[in-house]
Amino acid sequence: MQKFNKLKSIPAYLPIVNIDTDMIIPKQFLKTIKRTGLGKNLFFEMRYDEQGKEIDDFILNKIPYNKSKILIAGKNFGCGSSREHAPWALLDFGITCVISSSYADIFYSNCFKNGILPIILQEEKIKELSEYANRKEDISIDLNEEKVIYGNNVIKFEIDPFKKKCLLEGLDDIALSLKKSEKIEKFEKNLKQQKPWIFYD
Repeated sequence: MQKFNKLKSIPAYLPIVNIDTDMIIPKQFLKTIKRTGLGKNLFFEMRYDEQGKEIDDFILNKIPYNKSKILIAGKNFGCGSSREHAPWALLDFGITCVISSSYADIFYSNCFKNGILPIILQEEKIKELSEYANRKEDISIDLNEEKVIYGNNVIKFEIDPFKKKCLLEGLDDIALSLKKSEKIEKFEKNLKQQKPWIFYD
């Protein structure tokens, strides 16, 4: 998993509430277990018409928002089913930070496990940031300092210290387990000595 520290991008503003995981990545694209290749199908039903042509008015089809790394969205983002393909699709598209006033719990947790920073801000602050999206101006994210920087303004956000550490160090669940490999090996060695009948040659 890529480390997350600082990020600078023109944000894309999608002012829709209750965006569920089926809107983020529809069910027909869940057959794969690969984390790559899903970006082209992100927000599929909003991005493409019935003939598969890009809808010009959709924000992520417009320049420069088609290169945005920051998505500003309405409240309750990521609700619905718990599919992990949703953060995979966002990440594959290039989005590594989502800003909303609230998230579904499972989606929120899945973001951290896949290298995406989900920031929670008050609605009034989100409206301020949306103006920078409309003006096509960059905003900056500093995870270590827990700051969103836009123009001469700074917004502080809060994040769980453990989740912050995982993003800063690029640690997913597998990497966290591997950090304890010495303890795991020691436990297995002791167990084999104490209960050798459990192990088969």
